[in-house]
Amino acid sequence: MDIKELRGNIDRIDEQLVALIRERMETAAKIGEYKRENKLPVYDPSRERELFDRVASLAGDEFGSYTRVLYSTMTDVSRSYQRKLLGRKSDLAEKMQAAIDATDKLFPTGGVVACQGVEGAYSQLACEKLFKSPSIMYFQSFEDVFRAVDKKLCRYGVLPIENSTAGSVNKIYDLMAKFKFHIVRSARIQVGHALLAKRGAELSDIKEIYSHEQAISQCSEFLSEHKDIKVNICENTAVAARLVAESDRTDIAALSSPGCAELYDLATLRDNVCDHIGNYTRFICISKGLEIYPGADKTSIMMKIPHKPGSLYRIMARFNALGLNLEKLESRPKPGSDFEFMFYFDIGASIYAPELFELVCELEDDLDGFKYFGSYSEIM
Repeated sequence: MDIKELRGNIDRIDEQLVALIRERMETAAKIGEYKRENKLPVYDPSRERELFDRVASLAGDEFGSYTRVLYSTMTDVSRSYQRKLLGRKSDLAEKMQAAIDATDKLFPTGGVVACQGVEGAYSQLACEKLFKSPSIMYFQSFEDVFRAVDKKLCRYGVLPIENSTAGSVNKIYDLMAKFKFHIVRSARIQVGHALLAKRGAELSDIKEIYSHEQAISQCSEFLSEHKDIKVNICENTAVAARLVAESDRTDIAALSSPGCAELYDLATLRDNVCDHIGNYTRFICISKGLEIYPGADKTSIMMKIPHKPGSLYRIMARFNALGLNLEKLESRPKPGSDFEFMFYFDIGASIYAPELFELVCELEDDLDGFKYFGSYSEIM
């Protein structure tokens, strides 16, 4: 048989399959109605395991694993269809809708905002981009910022979450799994680290450089050209600048924002020593309560996915089935556990899209350790 004849056979088989899939989905709808009438859960894991084992056995050794993958997707789609027909809404969906209705139509221009570091930190720059007139409280660590929001010492907190050069700020993701909070907005700011030192100092005088580990990573090419200079990590780029300013030494420098030069009366030995000119850091603005402002088109969630083959694939298949765009996927080890991971997702979809509500409702129902961080817009 030539390729045309073989493809003709495939077309004929597909017609039969589609007819059977329609029949299966219609039967799934009847099962969903039965579950509703008898107050049974939509998701029945024991039934799914029996189904997968049976169809894999029917397919035989050669095609068993392929059939299991196919049916895992089919059952996810069937379950989603059942929920849609039954109109089930989870507590989370109701909470999201209530936040949409209750949140002010305009993002606030001010408020008490927690930032990590000291005056001149990039978090301050991000805060001033998010708010016209913020009242900033500075804290020593990222965890202190989360705690200040959690204890309602500050209404908002601003934290870096990822950089275009150095990647994700892992500490933030670990803290996101620990605290209860919501993301209300995000912002991207361009980062251009400068090398700052005491006035009168020369680059040839410098023996040590201080900065945050992310900034150090973002300036790796410059630092590799000066391997004789010792690099020291500190909690913030602005803290590094203040440390240099308050020191009696003239042989130390800081990788910090250009604005810290004037702020701490330091000299700029080198402008923009980042590896890439287009170096951006993304910051999130968090709050204790859920606030969803008009125009929100990004949603962030985190979940624990079962540690077994195909688990992540099945989650990804749901995004595809609902036509939702996955903009970011990040995994982090779950603290205190062996070989368990928390997965962080950014979804690009309007808060008004019914598919978004459908997805979060399904995931909340089906998975342990599911966390909804919020729906928000991002300032570029």
